Amino acid sequence: MTPQLIQPTGAAHTRIYAYGAARGENAVPNEDLIEPINSSDEWIRQRTGIITRVRADAGTTAIDLAADAASEAIQRSGIAADKIDAVIVATISNPKQTPSVSAIVADRVGANPAAAYDLNAACAGFAYGVAQADALIRAGAAHYAVVIGTEKLSDVVDPTDRSISFLLGDGAGAVVVGPSETPGIGPTIWGSDGSKADAVGMNHTLTEFRDGVAPWPTLRQEGPTVFRWAVWEMVKVARQAIEAAGITPDDLAAFVPHQANMRIIDEFAKQLKLPESVVIGRDIETTGNTSAASIPLATHRLLEEHPELSGGLALQIGFGAGLVFGAQVVVLP
Repeated sequence: MTPQLIQPTGAAHTRIYAYGAARGENAVPNEDLIEPINSSDEWIRQRTGIITRVRADAGTTAIDLAADAASEAIQRSGIAADKIDAVIVATISNPKQTPSVSAIVADRVGANPAAAYDLNAACAGFAYGVAQADALIRAGAAHYAVVIGTEKLSDVVDPTDRSISFLLGDGAGAVVVGPSETPGIGPTIWGSDGSKADAVGMNHTLTEFRDGVAPWPTLRQEGPTVFRWAVWEMVKVARQAIEAAGITPDDLAAFVPHQANMRIIDEFAKQLKLPESVVIGRDIETTGNTSAASIPLATHRLLEEHPELSGGLALQIGFGAGLVFGAQVVVLP
């Protein structure tokens, strides 16, 4: 007779316990970037809503930012670091292909020997990480997880590029996810469209750079393609996430989309018919687009500025290179 395996199960529900954040040390106003792209402060503000963005010192890495954000989230959560048994880092800017940011961060924050892995889902990375932490805990594969979005995009910027360079900033946002008596993380609507892989991404490979046939790889995007996709297709995903959570837009306290562009955020809010009472994350104005870090950074700021949002429902949606997308409704800690 074949022996029966034990298959674990975990908590019935999960929730986010706390947020942490780390932003690049330097504020970089539009004026500092306009000459190489032959542009103006007014042009950048009108097209993106960005007044200034944060960028890290040369010696600061995505790993440093991630560790700082995770440390704050753990400290605020009230969960001892050695109780964290999964560390998930969403990033496209690990300074090395390997080892993972997550393993180094787990050790730095005192969560060693937690399971640790990086995921690459660009601007949807944080939503992907929350989906995985929720699933791991409910499956019994982890008890407490840290999910971090971290980027040092200034390492992959071409100052002369007019498609995306002036959008990008550096930072990290983190959450602690753990068991809950009531549902705190709604169903995730996620997916991809690799047929549009050329719309956003790196313009060269590392091997082309190594062989001297291409310069250092930097980020590029087809702005109009990405804008149309974000505004028309991602609104459908946001609506699905609201519906899957069993709520209506009127039930939301906050809306935190990926901080890609203020025009996209405004169009989102309009199409979703969000009531005036919903507070919208607009961190892009002074932080810039920080890819995987943008949703937790924007949420961290909202909770600092609007503590009354605690306990309310927030819709978060990330979308970007891949093309990939992910959205869910969460209860704010």
